[in-house]
Amino acid sequence: MFFSRHHLLYYYRLFIIYAMRKFLYFLFLCSFHFRLLGQELSTMKNSEQIYPGVWCYTLGTPDSITPESTRKIAPDSASLHSMPIIGQCPIEPKGEITSRGVLISLPLEPDELIYGLGLQMQSFQQRGSKKMLRVNADPIINSGDSHAPVPFYVTTNGYGVYIDNARYMTYYLGNKKKKPQQVDSILANTPYEDGWNALNGPYERLGIGKSSEVLIEIPRSKGVKVYIFGGPAMKDAIARYNLFSGGGNVPPRWGLGFWYRVHTDCTQAQMLDLADEFRARNIPCDVLGLEPHWQTNSYSSSYVWSKRFPEPAFMLARLKEKNFRVNMWMQAFVHPKSPIYTELLPWSGDYEVWDGLVPDFITPEAKRIFIDYQKKVNVDIGIAGFKADECDNSDFTGNWSFPEIAHFPSGADGEQMHALFGLRYQDAIMTLFEEKRQRTYNLVRNSGALAAPYPFVLYSDLYDHQTFINSIAQSGFSGLLWTPEVRHAKSREDLLRRLQSAVFSPLTMINAWYLKMPPWKQLDRVKNLCYEIDENSQKLEEECRKWINLRMQLIPYLHAAFVKYKKEGVPPFRALIVDFPEEKDSLKDLCGQYMMGDQLMVVPVTANDREVVEKDIYFPRGKWYDFFTGESVEGGRRYRITVPLDRMPVYVKEGTLLPLAKITNSTEDVNSRLLTVYAYGDISRSFVLYEDDGTWNAPMIENQIKWDSNRKRAVLHSAFYKLEKSILIK
Repeated sequence: MFFSRHHLLYYYRLFIIYAMRKFLYFLFLCSFHFRLLGQELSTMKNSEQIYPGVWCYTLGTPDSITPESTRKIAPDSASLHSMPIIGQCPIEPKGEITSRGVLISLPLEPDELIYGLGLQMQSFQQRGSKKMLRVNADPIINSGDSHAPVPFYVTTNGYGVYIDNARYMTYYLGNKKKKPQQVDSILANTPYEDGWNALNGPYERLGIGKSSEVLIEIPRSKGVKVYIFGGPAMKDAIARYNLFSGGGNVPPRWGLGFWYRVHTDCTQAQMLDLADEFRARNIPCDVLGLEPHWQTNSYSSSYVWSKRFPEPAFMLARLKEKNFRVNMWMQAFVHPKSPIYTELLPWSGDYEVWDGLVPDFITPEAKRIFIDYQKKVNVDIGIAGFKADECDNSDFTGNWSFPEIAHFPSGADGEQMHALFGLRYQDAIMTLFEEKRQRTYNLVRNSGALAAPYPFVLYSDLYDHQTFINSIAQSGFSGLLWTPEVRHAKSREDLLRRLQSAVFSPLTMINAWYLKMPPWKQLDRVKNLCYEIDENSQKLEEECRKWINLRMQLIPYLHAAFVKYKKEGVPPFRALIVDFPEEKDSLKDLCGQYMMGDQLMVVPVTANDREVVEKDIYFPRGKWYDFFTGESVEGGRRYRITVPLDRMPVYVKEGTLLPLAKITNSTEDVNSRLLTVYAYGDISRSFVLYEDDGTWNAPMIENQIKWDSNRKRAVLHSAFYKLEKSILIK
């Protein structure tokens, strides 16, 4: 056959195209092969030590809207610089920008355990799990959904990792293995018996005992900042993260007292009557809480006082005379009848929630409109704080929130706004009180990264008591505070056990939103709404009063723990493994026990419909004293403890000086500064209290309690506190 020059050139070009395609396919296979070898991620080189023990690594171009880029509060630079210097970053992150977003890899040693990632109510130790960090109002499964997901974790190797991003990140926490490049001859020739021959147990399934990695996928991003917080211990890494967040918060003393929330349909007259009843019956209370129907529209909110409260300023003034503060339920979604609806319209997202606007609190305009109105209508007449309800996301469970496809004036989409909405909402409320130069303490149902400085405590509309207990320690890994509020009780035993848990938490509260009378008068909801008082109500009231009294006694001790949180970043409530890392094997899964401050170990128990319960308790090494009986126990082992209903397991470290306040009906009573100091065993340390007069910039003057071993008594020099007596517990 004859081929012209034209034909030859044509076939030559086809050959070249074919060869190039084969070559490109070969390159693709090589790339895939290297990925199988785990070589696709390169070490993130762009790094700097921004504070002692804090490193920032940057990959690509980070998103413009993140927790850090929208933060209100700067890092506590002075406190960070006072921490020990660490010469070398404990780990080196690796990263890659992919067609799916960003992929980060961080190494794990064989027995390294992981804690944190926010308020993970369904899990404690996280290694071996997969978590997608999404805001969810109904976090009932162990998936990563949370009222407060935080992209920060800490490990038993004494470092922490924070990923600054507002996307729904997925964490593979240490048990994902890539296939080998060749057959493992030993494994292939190992004989197996017929039948079940999978992994031997949970320890192996979690990937513990073998070197591994944390893989973090960030969708739809083209870059990210990764922060590494050195230790050398877990407590140090957590402290550095909290100080980077801005340091912890110090509630006013009244915020640490007892709170009571009234029925949602409560009226002004009923509120005043309840306050009088509490004072007459010597039931301590510092804060009364209003629920949704104080306003004309609740879902969404009008922020207009309803007819139930014809004279709110008068009511608040009367309550202040009796030393009550008022906390107000509020929702961020703005009803069309609200006076600020029209002004907020251009500064809101493009989707509604409950027929109301969703303010873009990232923008200064939306914040200013909100702040100016709330200041004028509520704070100027005496409201002391807010309960910021339903600022979380239930779009994929209850389907009431704004969708991820929403857009906001700041440039955030719905996904990013869900991660930031609770935080920026808190910014607006904080700014409101800052401008009044007034300290506050609040409730919120959604929070997130860098939240330690916020005077807000998380709560949930879930009801399981054990879950509430576990969340106290869990929240401490990530700069969060949590209250196991008493919002339901099915029996006397259940009420008292729940109240005990609340007493030893960041905020002690009974939320009687569905009861007309206090629960000690009648636990049955139907009978309570009909004002039928139980025949045993006097006894139950007395039992509840005992635990509320104890909370009032604990305030000086607890206040000192919060000041340490502010100054040093050490959370006031934390898991035992944070304080006793050398006992990791015994404490790694222990989430129902926690430290309150540096001296008290708390172990709340659930009722199980019994007057007396048995509880297995692990005691860290050293001597511990029963808070109620004074009996001592040697640590380093587990005991089975009998717990009658009039006690709960609370233990004091040997060598502790524990200040307890005189019982008063409110923290405004100057007698609340009268102290009894209990000394436990051989006293080896002093205790530091702080003078707090409640003003905006209270100096927090240190008052040191010391032990005079010759005279066998405590010594305190203070213009604020007064020492009444000392008691030695041997």
